Amino acid sequence: MIMRVLMLSVVMLGGVTTVVIGQERDARVAAAVREVAPAMVDIRHRLHQNPELGNREVETARVVASRLRGLGLDEVRTDIAHTGVVGVLRGGRPGPVVAVRADMDALPVTEDTPYPFKSTVRTTYLGQEVGVMHACGHDVHVAVQLGVAEVLAGMRADLPGTVLFIFQPAEEGPPPGEEGGASLMLEEGAFADPRPSAVFGLHTMASLDVGVVGYTPGPALAAVDQFWITVRGRQAHGASPHLSVDPVVMASQVVMGLQTIRSRNLSPLAPSVVTVGRIHGGERFNIIPAEVKLEGTVRTYSTEAQDIVERRMQEIVAGITSAGGGTYEITYQRGSPAVINDVALTQRTVPTIARVLGDDNVVELEPAMVGEDFSLFANEVPGFFYRLGVQKPGTVSGDHHTPTFQADDSAIPVGIRVMTAVLLDYLNR
Repeated sequence: MIMRVLMLSVVMLGGVTTVVIGQERDARVAAAVREVAPAMVDIRHRLHQNPELGNREVETARVVASRLRGLGLDEVRTDIAHTGVVGVLRGGRPGPVVAVRADMDALPVTEDTPYPFKSTVRTTYLGQEVGVMHACGHDVHVAVQLGVAEVLAGMRADLPGTVLFIFQPAEEGPPPGEEGGASLMLEEGAFADPRPSAVFGLHTMASLDVGVVGYTPGPALAAVDQFWITVRGRQAHGASPHLSVDPVVMASQVVMGLQTIRSRNLSPLAPSVVTVGRIHGGERFNIIPAEVKLEGTVRTYSTEAQDIVERRMQEIVAGITSAGGGTYEITYQRGSPAVINDVALTQRTVPTIARVLGDDNVVELEPAMVGEDFSLFANEVPGFFYRLGVQKPGTVSGDHHTPTFQADDSAIPVGIRVMTAVLLDYLNR
């Protein structure tokens, strides 16, 4: 009995000591963040005004690499996966290696926000002139991660281990016909030397207020697949449909038929989405065209579900076009896998976030059907990916990937504080 009491006392004392040390470290980090935050906000404005699409983040990468070199990091590697940057900070004490990742690319979206630093950049994307905007918060991600690098560089002598800072291009996907993103960074050695034992990442969340962080234990974000379908028939005058094999009718039936995959072939308890996002056919109102093209996305959380969707898609399109007298072609491309937060790492990390922000400002989120190629890093080593609130209280932001998406500057110091604490707690354990 005495031994049990002594053991319990030691455990309780150890827990209290850990919390006190963590709080002391948090106070030191908070002071450092106050110093670096204004410069990081300036960098965010600069990146926001000069957004670059995937595999084209040349100036963004230059800003990142220049800043990391100025901090005196042990290594700064550039041109990984075209424009990716990897910085290595080795601490003054022995310890593990941990990685943290931020994505850098913008989107072909024309900005419509009240920000004085809004983007007016235009470029050509897939043969069309488009606006370019950080409509998903990647400018915030870069600013936060550079801030973390600066804070940790200032604590280098006491840092127990090594931090790998990964700045990734083309998270939204490389241009058609090009390689890029997390897969190419890994292929070109982002995790090769030194190899981390864990990886962390964050993403803005437009519906969460500044000061709030959300997370999902286990399955968090979906696998992202893409498909292209061509339905071919026979062209004819619109007034003579009996002389045609109408691909418009067949394509319409295909769109409706694909919805039965979700409703009749997959478990109603398994999260999944089958969406046709583009349909194009014909050149004139009174001509039945020779072919119609469809393009869409599939979101799932398991390889089994992916297999079912791909198989049923082939069967449905084959049956409809055969019955209509036409032919078809399908390309089904599997993209980034699901983001699965490592359960043990999640359990260790969430208390750190709660200590920094307070229990009321840490919320558990339902799994989402959006995708993230952070999953490829987290498939290599245990990973934890969380959401950073960026909505200024009392305001409303547009959703991600829209012209009215807004992320408030005040989220940047919050992001730096949280991620710095997460990395320090991991290394110190």
